[in-house]
Amino acid sequence: MFTARRSTFALFTGALVLGSATACSLPSTPTVTSVKSTSAGGSGSSTGKSTGGKAKAKAAQVGDTISLKGMEGESADVTVVKLVADPQGADQYTTPDSGKRFYAVQFRIKDTGSAGYSDSPSNGAAVVDSQGQVYQADGVDDTTAGSSFPAALNIADGDSALGFITFQVPTGAKIVKIQFGLDSGMADQTGQWNVN
Repeated sequence: MFTARRSTFALFTGALVLGSATACSLPSTPTVTSVKSTSAGGSGSSTGKSTGGKAKAKAAQVGDTISLKGMEGESADVTVVKLVADPQGADQYTTPDSGKRFYAVQFRIKDTGSAGYSDSPSNGAAVVDSQGQVYQADGVDDTTAGSSFPAALNIADGDSALGFITFQVPTGAKIVKIQFGLDSGMADQTGQWNVN
């Protein structure tokens, strides 16, 4: 009798865990990889699809800008400005874990919406290595690469902010992609830049 109750409890608990995991999973968001149009007649970013004989849009690289939308009508032009593959910590106490190195990405975020933009940029950033492993921001404030974004960033309408986001990656990892999403990465789009 005790064994039957324990089995029933285990089945019930397993169903709850499975149901919770399903209910809490976030929907996948579209990845935007095309560079913002800079032509005089262009408006916004190109779609990256080939239509009616038009050339396919260029995939974003370091130095390129991608236009992104947020969850509640926010929008921003996001540029990956610079990469620093192995910066040191800003002081003697800031060091990467054993077998890892810092990897810093400098972003410029320009508010293009009709109101100011508030966010925690490091929450929405990631880098991807050649094996497909994704690394989230480390939370390191500053490195020798330069100043990082503040934890709570506020950008006035039409203004921009420049800052580094730092990651810890394995020493031998080759970073091939950089990703960024508005609203701490919860927005409906994720920008992606290729690293050569």
